[in-house]
Amino acid sequence: MLQITPQMRILAAIEPVDFRKGIDALAQLCKQKLETDPFSGCLFLFRSRSATAIKILVYDSQGFWIAQKRLSKGRFKWWPTGEEPAKTLQAHQAQLLLAAGNPDAEAAPVWRRVSA
Repeated sequence: MLQITPQMRILAAIEPVDFRKGIDALAQLCKQKLETDPFSGCLFLFRSRSATAIKILVYDSQGFWIAQKRLSKGRFKWWPTGEEPAKTLQAHQAQLLLAAGNPDAEAAPVWRRVSA
């Protein structure tokens, strides 16, 4: 089971990928296109061309984990855009994205003072 924690570095690849790619091909993509070490422990998110599925790749110091979520209906409407090859997400944004939500939507702050 993968756990997304606030301390994790999370990168979402901007360009969609061919979902026939496995661990080795996605790790190579991390090195070449995202210019990041796939062995760093960073959580990498990739979207299919059809926007109906997301793959997660992460190294846990013993080996790689790969997970995939494919929607039964609809598409992932939100995905990061930009000139850079990847966008950094916070843990709560990644969780919203995996739930087919919009991480840019206004939400409660990540941290707020409880008492004055």
